[in-house]
Amino acid sequence: MFRAETECSSYQPDDIRTEDMVWIPGGAFRMGSDHHYPEEAPAHRVTVDGFWIDRTPVTNWQFREFVLATGHITAAEIPPSPANDPDAPPDMRQAGSLVFTAPRRVRDLRDTSQWWTFTPGANWRHPYGPETHINVLGSHPVVHITYADALAYAKWVGKELPTEAEWEFAARGGLEDEEYAWGNALMPGGVHMANTWQGNFPVQNLCEDGYDRTSPVTAFPPNGYGVSDMIGNVWEWTTDWWSARHEADAQHGVPHNPVGGRKEASYDPARPRARIPRKVLKGGSHLSAPNYSRRYRPAARHAEAVDASTSHVGFRCVLRSPVSPSRHHS
Repeated sequence: MFRAETECSSYQPDDIRTEDMVWIPGGAFRMGSDHHYPEEAPAHRVTVDGFWIDRTPVTNWQFREFVLATGHITAAEIPPSPANDPDAPPDMRQAGSLVFTAPRRVRDLRDTSQWWTFTPGANWRHPYGPETHINVLGSHPVVHITYADALAYAKWVGKELPTEAEWEFAARGGLEDEEYAWGNALMPGGVHMANTWQGNFPVQNLCEDGYDRTSPVTAFPPNGYGVSDMIGNVWEWTTDWWSARHEADAQHGVPHNPVGGRKEASYDPARPRARIPRKVLKGGSHLSAPNYSRRYRPAARHAEAVDASTSHVGFRCVLRSPVSPSRHHS
């Protein structure tokens, strides 16, 4: 077991914003993986400066405070404009969001429409449809949040969203090249370390970890940095534009420094008319399963359209202090 190279720092600013945050000392680490999904490659050395990160994903109660203070209306609460997505079917041109619903049987695991249902009235207040409510889910991560919604919250609290490199560095908890945020065993000693899917996705969730959908943000042990829920529960937004692989210099095959990737490379080729850019999500969710998506690892990444909202996507914030961290590849 190797530890990532980190700089020593005792920096503790007198800032109320850091009350429920964890200081991540800057350092170099091996980002990505050459042994899993192709979009995680190539593995490469990255250096980040020190930064603060929220101890947990933003919860329903925290997001409610933001909405009460600002009157913010999330994208899921607004009927979308046909001009923004001309390929959207008519039944999706109303306020609502995508909700996971387990099907009885599955024909093809490549067809996600078998378990993702556009649900009118589903939003952060009503995570599984208008008949549901967050009253008993206050400590669960807020969901049905688009990238713009996450940015608005971050600005309100005086913070920012993490880069992909910052997020992955924090998720690794100081470990170098380990499979998970806690080591190389998915369940060390038979203990569930995160809220993921057990069973035959998407038909049967055995709930051996105690949860069918989201869980309280401190339900599972924190990683080596003391940060909770970096793996499973909900996917989390980062500021990086999506690319099919970690971008590399064409001549030398080594990653360059695009500072978050290129927007034009992030569009979904399957939806050429929509031209909706995509950002990188990290961490996997309670729907990540061994038979379908083994993306409950720090190196794993996923593309998400910036205007998309679902019942398994949330976020957390960072604070770059005393100076904004730089990111470069060495």
